[in-house]
Amino acid sequence: MFKTLDDFDFSNKIALVRADLNVPMKDGNITDATRIERLRGTVDDLMSKGAKVVLLSHFGRPKGEFVDEMSLGPVADAVRDVLNRATVFGADCIGDGAKNAIASATSDQIVVLENLRFHAGEEANDQGFAAALAELGDVYVNDAFSAAHRAHASTHAIARLLPSCAGRNMQAELEALSSALGEPKRPVAAIVGGAKVSTKLAVLNHLIDKVDFLIIGGGMANTFLYAMGKDVGKSLCEQDLADTAQNILAKADASGCRIGLPSDVTVAAEFAAGAACETVRLDGVQEDKMILDVGPETTAALAGELEGCKTLIWNGPMGAFEIPPFDQGTVALAKKAAEMTQAGTLVSVAGGGDTVAALAAAGVTDQFTYVSTAGGAFLEWMEGRELPGVAALGDE
Repeated sequence: MFKTLDDFDFSNKIALVRADLNVPMKDGNITDATRIERLRGTVDDLMSKGAKVVLLSHFGRPKGEFVDEMSLGPVADAVRDVLNRATVFGADCIGDGAKNAIASATSDQIVVLENLRFHAGEEANDQGFAAALAELGDVYVNDAFSAAHRAHASTHAIARLLPSCAGRNMQAELEALSSALGEPKRPVAAIVGGAKVSTKLAVLNHLIDKVDFLIIGGGMANTFLYAMGKDVGKSLCEQDLADTAQNILAKADASGCRIGLPSDVTVAAEFAAGAACETVRLDGVQEDKMILDVGPETTAALAGELEGCKTLIWNGPMGAFEIPPFDQGTVALAKKAAEMTQAGTLVSVAGGGDTVAALAAAGVTDQFTYVSTAGGAFLEWMEGRELPGVAALGDE
């Protein structure tokens, strides 16, 4: 079990907060500040408790060297603007550059230290580097679930050197995940979509033993349809995984997990805006067409199945949602899940980059129980793997 901000006295303490400030940028401007916004609860809480807040984060992949364009300096400015609090930027994340920044900051300023990955010791989970980080503060707060699948110095080793706890964002994430797979309300449904079965084999195999109804969407569904003897035309399909798909179907049948696959599909000759498309039954997919979304019959059937469920875990879209009208299946199911969540009949937890984008496109992000901004960490959790950054918080 992990501790939270409620378990410590932060008065006149320096709180080292492992954040995820690895935000997307284009032409020097941040294009999505969600990860910064989600720090608000932790930062506000710590400051109200009398702590001086110091943010630690990686940015990009500088591979242990100082790279100007991967400096967190511009991100520190964004932290100031998004959280509406003055910031002090440290020229380094350890040593005098860090210590001077922390010493110079007043109680109402946030300290943002330079990119952790400018030091090779970060990704190596080096004890010496972790000790240099630990010297800077009194309590370690991990609020970066999205980096929790990495055993790095700032997510793992440091947690054993200082009193440690989860920040509000990390706490919310772990509580949401526990409600979805730890001790969920049943029946439990999962939607797993995306391009390739090969990237989510571990997820599928793990979920079969955990959920009651598993919906397979996106390009992944094509591989299963092909394995069942269906002609998928020129659709994205991993034909070499047909046997694997059959094994997954057999395992699901043996464990009592029902599988949801399309009965009708939307096809087109090309994946392009304005491309002519039509809805066909599975036996009507022509060899020069590709499956780009589930059809209305499938969408209605799956929505009906969701009505009988109490918990939903979602990772991956149902179709090529980036270009209408191939977003219809994803949007319709997203709105159905959101409607049920708002009515209090469904616990809905979603995560993964494409999923977050799809829910945003459907306009329902705020209507789910929890939407994780984590990519790799969320996927590894769905695979049933222990996350080092989470495990370290539970260590005594």
